[in-house]
Amino acid sequence: MKSDALLTKRIIAGKYKGKVLKLPSKETTRSSKAIVLESFFNTLQFDVIDSIMVEVFSGSGSIGLEALSRGAKKIIFMEKDRDAIKALRSNIEQTDKSACEVYEGDSFTNITQVVKRLGSLGESAFIYVDPPFAFREGMEEIYEKMLLMIASLPLNVVQLITIEHMSMLELPDSIGEFNRIKSKRFGKTSLTYYA
Repeated sequence: MKSDALLTKRIIAGKYKGKVLKLPSKETTRSSKAIVLESFFNTLQFDVIDSIMVEVFSGSGSIGLEALSRGAKKIIFMEKDRDAIKALRSNIEQTDKSACEVYEGDSFTNITQVVKRLGSLGESAFIYVDPPFAFREGMEEIYEKMLLMIASLPLNVVQLITIEHMSMLELPDSIGEFNRIKSKRFGKTSLTYYA
């Protein structure tokens, strides 16, 4: 029996601490675990303040909104799933709408617009990529496409790339111009960083 109970999570720290975020259905998206989130923000530390973050495949926006809560000045969300976009927009309403931009549709297509946008802002961004796990139907090539997308990013718009992925997936030492700096494993999920 499918439960229709509303899935939620809270912002952990910062000025929106405790705000409840809606999560879209588990079937189309999965939320980043608290331990993964905590580790990511421990890595960024104070670098998040006044930064720009791009959350690719953003789902409910929990990573980007956590960054906003911790002092980031602009968050760019990229999401295709309709339910996820609904949850994302509702979550943004609880924070600072003027600091958030949502690019709806295919991230692999929209990345060109986002790169242009970052160019117009004249700043590099933290880019968080959390693709749907590859074993979902229609997602078999997602990692390959993700690597090509990352390799295509101009150096001047990137401060750091973080990929949240299945631990069993071996990512290369370098993707285009970006080299792996570290990888951390949390059970079935890992975070790998490139700069």
